[in-house]
Amino acid sequence: MYDFSDDRPLPPVLRQSYNFRRRCLMIGKFRYHFVDEGNPQNTPILMLHGNPTWSFYFRRLIAALRETHRVIAPDHMGCGLSDKPKVYPYRLSNHMENVEKLIDHLGLKHVTLICHDWGGAIGMGVGTRQPDLFNRFVILNTAAWRSIRMPKRIAACRIPFFGALAVRGFNGFALAATRMAVAKPLEKVAKTGLLYPYNNWKNRMAILRFVQDIPMHPSHPSYGCLKETERLLYRLRDKPMKICWGMKDWCFDAVFLEQWRQRFPGADISKYPNAGHYILEDAHAGVIPNIKAFLAATET
Repeated sequence: MYDFSDDRPLPPVLRQSYNFRRRCLMIGKFRYHFVDEGNPQNTPILMLHGNPTWSFYFRRLIAALRETHRVIAPDHMGCGLSDKPKVYPYRLSNHMENVEKLIDHLGLKHVTLICHDWGGAIGMGVGTRQPDLFNRFVILNTAAWRSIRMPKRIAACRIPFFGALAVRGFNGFALAATRMAVAKPLEKVAKTGLLYPYNNWKNRMAILRFVQDIPMHPSHPSYGCLKETERLLYRLRDKPMKICWGMKDWCFDAVFLEQWRQRFPGADISKYPNAGHYILEDAHAGVIPNIKAFLAATET
């Protein structure tokens, strides 16, 4: 594997808010894009996004932490500025393996994980496999275990034929999220940035595949992988954890927050009553100082 600078131009509207050092790691024949900001000698922070976002979602947090840490923020395969292959497994295990390859390639140690949405299952999965690589965790409206609950609006996107037409044809997932995942209207640059990589049928493949990869039954290909992560979460219980939670999230709601509290009773929890699923859009002014304080208090 090798990595190289990503010099592909971005539209003017994104250049100021997403003005970062961009690189690509070749995994097989595909580009795996990641942001790499800050001094390589500083403590690394790994930020893992969910669906249907990309590393752009962390833009304010990257800018806030790059002076004191090394910040790594990849785009999962099929997302953001990573390649979007038509033929690719797009399973939870594949995304975990890609993160492991990035960590290994960059030689990261003593990692702080910041995860949101699918980034929780992916990142905590890697963490349970290699607990010695991780020092602490920041959790943002996510989960890392099996659930029997699925909102009807997400379940509808899994219906054969209809789901593909809605998600890939009419952008009914990413576009809808710009309204439904927030408690207040997005700024124009935020909406433009979140939707930028997902502008046509081909580029929305991973969005659909993430929805389809939610394992609700033991027969699902990703069920065993998520079950194993759930079983091994205890390996991370004694590590410092900060949880920031948007309480108006209709998907990862208060039930999921309570499950985090039960699994990690020592976690420091901050609730944001006026924030939705995209907590870093709705409540960045409160969340970022809280994260910085947590990092300062737990730095080793």
